[in-house]
Amino acid sequence: IKHFVFLTMAGFIRASAALLVLLKVASAFTAPSSAFVGRKTEIRRDVSVEMIGGFVQGLFGKKTADITDTAFFDISIDGKPEGRIEIGLYGGVTPKTVENFKQLCTGKPGFGYKKSNFHRIIPEFMIQGGDFTDFNGRGGKSIYGRTFEDENFEIAHGGIGTLSMANAGPNTNGSQFFICVGDTPWLNGKHVVFGKTTKGIEILRAIERKGSPSGKPVCEIQITNCGVL
Repeated sequence: IKHFVFLTMAGFIRASAALLVLLKVASAFTAPSSAFVGRKTEIRRDVSVEMIGGFVQGLFGKKTADITDTAFFDISIDGKPEGRIEIGLYGGVTPKTVENFKQLCTGKPGFGYKKSNFHRIIPEFMIQGGDFTDFNGRGGKSIYGRTFEDENFEIAHGGIGTLSMANAGPNTNGSQFFICVGDTPWLNGKHVVFGKTTKGIEILRAIERKGSPSGKPVCEIQITNCGVL
């Protein structure tokens, strides 16, 4: 009986904490951030009833997986070298998404992330890049064509360093991605998580400091070189 009471109280505490987080985020992010304007690929900051499942996944779902490959970005801020970000990729869980990202890092298909920029940076939320054609969130393409389908949502967004695909709605993955710089549980079930930052968190923070509430960076943040280690 003691064990039953303990588990019941523990469950009540966890549920209460989850509800407080949901209410806090809902009050902070009730307005969308110009998401899905035209074909622009952006990540929503608003919370709706249908996203509650994402919060539940964030509490109880997997937030990491075995790393099969490691990619890197060499970053410059306002024309000055800042350092390297290394990203572990979950090839065992999301092989198609990881292969797309790897080839765009190496430039194997004849196009990719090298010399592209982070065009949207929102402090305490995420940094978004991968538009190597239009450089403004409206372009990019995958190695499979303009877009490809959502592979799965097995991994939940796990806070700072999480690598996930940006999209313009279901099954519209291209080349654009984002790296979280805060907790984003409302994105679970909406965006495919396929990796995490393993080195260079301080570089992410440096990039984050060049963002704004509107998402427009105060200076150019460029991927000067990239590849797979």
